[in-house]
Amino acid sequence: MAAAKNNAPKKRPTPAKRDIQNKVRALRNKSRRSEMKTAIKKAYVGGTDRVAVIRYAIKRVDQACANGLIHKNNAARKKSQLMKLLNKAN
Repeated sequence: MAAAKNNAPKKRPTPAKRDIQNKVRALRNKSRRSEMKTAIKKAYVGGTDRVAVIRYAIKRVDQACANGLIHKNNAARKKSQLMKLLNKAN
């Protein structure tokens, strides 16, 4: 006799696991979004090396967009505002 195929449906993750995954992702997203916002605020405040601070903020905005935290148009708007600061700083 040939071995019988297992036609049972694949199991999906349990709701408890899904809840844990969602909480982990939410914490990660919150941390990244907070880091981006802090970098932008520091860029507006300025400091000793203002150009480097603004470039770091632009990098954080790019990363937030790449990770899907903010929409690409939102990222473009933030970067445009930061570039105005950068051009004014030079």
